[in-house]
Amino acid sequence: MRGGHDEGPRERLERKGPSALADAELLAILLGSGGAGRSARALAEQILAGAGLQGLARQSARELRQVRGVGAAKSAALMAAVEVGRRLATRRLQAGDPVRGPEDVFRHFHPTLRDAPHEHFLVVLLDGRHRVLREVLTSQGTLTASLVHPREVFRPALREGAAALIVVHNHPSGDPSPSPEDREVTRRLARAGQLLGIPLLDHVVVAERGFRSLREEGAWDDLDPPSARDSPRGTAWSSVLKSPGSAGR
Repeated sequence: MRGGHDEGPRERLERKGPSALADAELLAILLGSGGAGRSARALAEQILAGAGLQGLARQSARELRQVRGVGAAKSAALMAAVEVGRRLATRRLQAGDPVRGPEDVFRHFHPTLRDAPHEHFLVVLLDGRHRVLREVLTSQGTLTASLVHPREVFRPALREGAAALIVVHNHPSGDPSPSPEDREVTRRLARAGQLLGIPLLDHVVVAERGFRSLREEGAWDDLDPPSARDSPRGTAWSSVLKSPGSAGR
């Protein structure tokens, strides 16, 4: 209490800092005001009811505007705040950065793919030292062997002279466990990479609850050369290409 009045979220933020505030209090500050006879805090609690901040991150502007008291200005402010937070949380791989393992891939893609309502299939092009050339979105929708064709995956790699590539896709369900279709697509791409001389370094499945590396799970060990098959699990990346620093450009 201050001066006989309840302390509001703005006052609490100034006095204790943002980390001391509940999710609804932070959201109330963004909203600025309530509407329809309710306070900003009450409106914030309704928006967060059910799925909390994760649910908010998945909502579209149209869905937000269905909440009584949320108009175009408030929905835009909320979506902008979510995107700012997403970008701050993203540890983005830049062109020229080395990729040392599937953990790097997960850290790069998790903030942007964990809330995606549909599957996204991306290709990360690498040079001979496992450094990022760029990433390419090749398809969206349910992952199937017909949708993810080797031609579409390897076309940008051939065009840009990539030495290897990593493919990434998300599971909107939140469970990163690879499906039989995931494994079939992976083996098909691994065979194509061998024929083209552009090896598939990994297929990383990203989800809300973590990631799975099909390379580390041995999804196509039988297609690899003996040196890769004999490598301990988790070290197969270095056996597909020369170790970074010893390879050419």
